[in-house]
Order: sequence, then structure tokens, then C-alpha cells
Amino acid sequence: MTETPAPTPTTILWDVDGTLLFNAASGGGELYHRAVEAAVGRKLSPPLPRAHGKTDGQILFEILEAFGYPAERQREALAQLDALSVARHAAGERRTIAPGVPEALTAMADRGFTNALLTGNSATRTRVKLEGAGLEPELFDWSRSHFGGSARVRSEITLAARAGIPDDRLVIIGDTPRDDEAARAAGMPFIAVATGVYSVEELQRTTAIVVVPDLAAGLPAVLAALDAL
Repeated sequence: MTETPAPTPTTILWDVDGTLLFNAASGGGELYHRAVEAAVGRKLSPPLPRAHGKTDGQILFEILEAFGYPAERQREALAQLDALSVARHAAGERRTIAPGVPEALTAMADRGFTNALLTGNSATRTRVKLEGAGLEPELFDWSRSHFGGSARVRSEITLAARAGIPDDRLVIIGDTPRDDEAARAAGMPFIAVATGVYSVEELQRTTAIVVVPDLAAGLPAVLAALDAL
């Protein structure tokens, strides 16, 4: 009798900003600039414009380069960025969970999928953002999660995830075209939610297997797309 092969384990890799949580009302871009200023010990002007979907590492590298500092200073800048984020959290800054996220996490777990994180934030910044929004960090498998505090481009994170979790089907859920680009670089399906700065129409121009306005309205479509893989 031929045995039925075991199903391939599935890990859902969740982005944080704009996906699990709404983006900060302030945009948060000034924090990177302040972190680099603290690292190099002087004021820098003018600040670079903020671009959504970049990793913490990429933003810090670009600021350092723009002001003539070597890439080696990025480690100091990241430490300052983490410290500033922890201080803001302690001062009461809070984020908001995007619609339908708790229900989506439960639905994934009920299907036997693993919820993990793939984010351009550092691990420290990710944890304080989740805790500040009231989304339990323990809902995610941190041993399977990947972070972008030192990544120059987002595809570095997806490639690291693919190498680190070689036997699972990996699916990225995110809110920007950069999530799509990084998913394609590692051969992963991408699911798009329009809870960040990009509209449904803009995200439909990516290679996403499904695009939904949010996870409250779109969870059935997301689950159907996952079941079809």
C-alpha cells in the first residue's frame, strides 16, 4: 500500500508596518535621521525623504552615505535607533492593529500554518511595536522570523528566510511592492493587503496571488489563495 506523503509545512511570514499594524501617524521617518545624528555626534541637514518598504538597515545605510559616513557606522546607528524606539515605547507611543489581523492569525494557526515575521525592522523595534499595539509577540515563531536591521535590501531577508527554513512552503503577507520584489527574489508567493500607503489598484500591479483591502474583509480570499497553493 502506498503511503500518502505528509503535507508540506507552511510558514506565513508577516510584515509588520502597514500589514499587522497601521503605520505610525507621524510617518516615523525622523527617527532614522535622529539615530544617525546620535551615532555620528552632530546635526545633519536636510533629512532624506522617507520611502516605505525599505528595511531599517537600508534607510540607515542611505543616510550615512548621503552625509559622507562609512557603512561601518551603521551598527552604531542601529543601536541608537533601537534605543530611541524603546524610549518612545516607554513614553507611551502606541500603534494600532490593522483590521482583521487577530482573526487572520488564529485562522492560519487553525490550519496548522506557522505564523512568523519577516520585516524590515530590527527584532527590538518589532517587539516594542507589537507590544505597544497589544498584539502578543508570542503569537509568532521568533525562531523562524527574520529581521532587517542590518539588511541593505529587503531581498536579503527573504533569501535568509528561504535558506533558514528550507523544508517549508513560505508565503509572505505584506503591503508594498517591495515586499513583492523580495518575495520574487526568493521564489515565494506574495499576498498583498492595502492597509499601508499603497492602494488595492497599485498592489494589483505586483505579482501578488491575491490583493485584499484589509484582512477583515479579505480573509476568506486570502485563505482560499493559500488553500490553492
